[in-house]
Amino acid sequence: MNPGLASERFKGGKKIGRVTMKIERVTLVAVTLALVIGAIATLFAPTVVSGPGSAPATAEATSTTTADTWATSLFGVALWAVTLLFGATALIWMVITYVVGAGYETPANEYGLEDVQVRIMTVDAAAVVQETVDSLPDGLDDVHVIAESSIDVTGASVHVVPDDFDCRAVRKGRAQEWARRTLDCHKEFVLYLDEDSIVESFDGLPDADIVQLREKPRRTGSNLSFLADIYRMGVQLEQRAFARLSIPLFAWGGGIAVRSEIEDATTWDRKSLVEDTAFVWAAFQEHDVSFALADAVCRNEAPPSLYEITQQRRRWAAGNLQASEMLPFRYEVLTRVRNAAWALSPIVTLIVVPLSLLSVTVAYGGLFFAASMALALCTLAWFLLGVVYYGGDYGYWALALPLAPVVTVVHSMGTVAGILAPPETFRVTTKVGSK
Repeated sequence: MNPGLASERFKGGKKIGRVTMKIERVTLVAVTLALVIGAIATLFAPTVVSGPGSAPATAEATSTTTADTWATSLFGVALWAVTLLFGATALIWMVITYVVGAGYETPANEYGLEDVQVRIMTVDAAAVVQETVDSLPDGLDDVHVIAESSIDVTGASVHVVPDDFDCRAVRKGRAQEWARRTLDCHKEFVLYLDEDSIVESFDGLPDADIVQLREKPRRTGSNLSFLADIYRMGVQLEQRAFARLSIPLFAWGGGIAVRSEIEDATTWDRKSLVEDTAFVWAAFQEHDVSFALADAVCRNEAPPSLYEITQQRRRWAAGNLQASEMLPFRYEVLTRVRNAAWALSPIVTLIVVPLSLLSVTVAYGGLFFAASMALALCTLAWFLLGVVYYGGDYGYWALALPLAPVVTVVHSMGTVAGILAPPETFRVTTKVGSK
């Protein structure tokens, strides 16, 4: 796609995107209210007893159901709508992961450590950055730390982004754009790492224009936050299909390598809360680029508290929705549907299961219950896939499986916040480092 045309489409889509986001917020609030009010109305609605028919009058009643009212009917419609939305998203995930991504293997490395320049992005977390620098293999000898204020780091060159540097990008994207314009790079690739991205087993890169490193968050302060990231790792198995899609569905900037000529052609100079994903989306539309998922793993930090994970997911959700305006229509719709589905995904299980345990019939009985339980099994499967991804040393976390419904809430509440109240500025998730 011509860069000018892509830029014009992005600008022209902003107004439509803002209207769409308002519609999404109203819809999300309306559906949530319908579910809450309907659940309460269903719980306290009068019951209808089916009599014994031609049996003796002394026979016991054969069934007890909830009386049909406008509230319970609205409740049923809302539950079915959410179930179908989440079901469609789960089905799409399965097709992408197990059909499109079937048999994907990371290409063999064709570039060594001598072909990579490392740029570690931070504000001023010297101790956290030092751990990341210390984790790099000895063959990486061109290592730079890009900071917002002066810090002391051993084993890397530290650069401070000038206060007067001006571009369209903000915060991390602004720092990346400054580094792109300022630092001499004679390497084939630039490897971007977050300040907490401790690197494991990195020994080179395959021949692709954009190479996504895998992430494996490590536990910090909150067990629930860590469990939510285990769940997210199960969902992120879909990344193995991204090399076969015309545009990857997202990117993780905590560990991503970009061919230097593609970086210069695409630039980071765009305003976005998710600069990594926005960069990849722009690169795929403006240039003929290739993508690969690496075997190398970054042990980044899971958010240390429920507040931090909520704010992190809030930024991701809002940023993805805003950046989706630059995508082709089918990908924009998919991005928005997925965000809405993840926001609403815990509701069915959290409402249906308690009501069913109280013997309250909801949403047309057995068929809906079977559908909602099938989706509940999907959430359990994603959590278990995350445990398997982590490997044997973390197998005991499978004991937390009964907490999966709570974990999905932790994972989703930031998405809800991102849709309802998108942040205006980039916020860095708090890092704690080793203790």
